[in-house]
Amino acid sequence: MLRFATLTAGLLFSVSSFALSLSDLTQSDASGGLKDALTQGAQVAVKQLGKPGGFSNNDEVRIELPGKLGKAAKKMKQLGMGAQVEELEAGMNKAAETAMPQAQAILVDAVKKMTVADAKAILAGGEDSATQYLDKSSREQIRAKFLPIVKQATDKVGVAQQFNSFAGQAAAFGVVDAKSANVENYVTEQALNGLFKMIAEQEASIRQNPAGAATSLAKKVFGAL
Repeated sequence: MLRFATLTAGLLFSVSSFALSLSDLTQSDASGGLKDALTQGAQVAVKQLGKPGGFSNNDEVRIELPGKLGKAAKKMKQLGMGAQVEELEAGMNKAAETAMPQAQAILVDAVKKMTVADAKAILAGGEDSATQYLDKSSREQIRAKFLPIVKQATDKVGVAQQFNSFAGQAAAFGVVDAKSANVENYVTEQALNGLFKMIAEQEASIRQNPAGAATSLAKKVFGAL
């Protein structure tokens, strides 16, 4: 009986020792675990989106013509006149996929520059607070990298010029947003939105299942949330 009680007490102590809270972690551990998880999420998102079909085969991020242009495009497809639309949309998605690998180094650098105060705010924040941090700290730099690559890729698509002309006129009448009146700007913005959407999904996955984190430190930190 005594032996059983001792064993039970030992097991309870063992379980309680793993039931950590954030206050039990050092600032260094908390920051390091978050950085590991963010780096993992960014790398997975870039890999998923940067492969052939990464955008075009994913309904969550697939790039289509914007606003009323999109509605007109759907009508053209229904009437059997969608070949040019499909060619343009395929080109836009391929351009986003081509540009995507450029994001990885910038995202990893943003993670490295994260301060302990940043990490503390993120861990105490909402479900997508880490993604919001990356978006705020790296979107402009990634946009600057994406734009010339997207422009080069869309220049190869013959109907890109038609898009710019049509969308430019439509923007003047308020049919489309001015940001969407230029194909490379539009594709770049959609690519950025898709990237951060996928990073947010990775963040949510790690928060919900800390065991899926790539490093033991990240598992420890997110397991304490």
